[in-house]
Amino acid sequence: MSNPREPTIQQLFDLTGKRALVTGASGYLGGALARALAEAGATVVASSRDRSRAEAVAAALPASGGAAHQAVELDHMDETSIESGFAEAIDRVGGLDILVNNGHEPLAADWTSVTGEQFSRQLANATGYFLLARRLREHAVERGCRASVIMLGSMYGVVGSYPDAYAGVCPASPVAYHALKGGIVHLTRHLAIYWASDGVRVNCLSPGPFPNPRAPGEMVERLCEHSPMKRMGLPYELKGAVVFLAGDASSYMTGQNLVIDGGWTAW
Repeated sequence: MSNPREPTIQQLFDLTGKRALVTGASGYLGGALARALAEAGATVVASSRDRSRAEAVAAALPASGGAAHQAVELDHMDETSIESGFAEAIDRVGGLDILVNNGHEPLAADWTSVTGEQFSRQLANATGYFLLARRLREHAVERGCRASVIMLGSMYGVVGSYPDAYAGVCPASPVAYHALKGGIVHLTRHLAIYWASDGVRVNCLSPGPFPNPRAPGEMVERLCEHSPMKRMGLPYELKGAVVFLAGDASSYMTGQNLVIDGGWTAW
């Protein structure tokens, strides 16, 4: 006999009434993450450094259960922009329950040519993630509500690079990127421990190889050859994971790194 107080699977994955801020929502993966939350019923605030791009994303999101998606300008590499963008997001939708730290300022320079300034700048992505996460925690505590923070990591925050994929084709995966993503994975653990008693969960979603359509074809072929599944990931294959981490389906999970990589890190 079922327990009448036990949530159904539909209820556990239902985000109706929740409000989510997705940074970098106009990006290749960010768009899929924003759509996933919207399709699960959440009201989504799409953010980008370019307000017009954020507005285009918000306008295209499916709306259900009275959700009215919004857009804000937010540069997670700029503390002033973080404060103004976060405040505007709250003002637009009345509060926030979910933060997806997906924004990323890229760097092309690999270990052979990266300067100290470039390396430090890449690590500043983690600073932005932390500042935004802390703002959500403060906001949740003020409201006396639970909240979920989802950091975007990478399989390259868990394992080393695969040099053969890039040799003679394009710059290797940047050393600063590896340091950044490894740091984000551990940042997740640290904040999860401190904020668990506040009802604020912090987890990391780490995609494997999800190259965008502009990626060099030969590099993609080499990555496919090395992958256990012999193919690359598609953005929609992250949708189930982000909905799981955002809502009650993962209510007893915090400080974890969920790797979606086609088996890459199982080697």
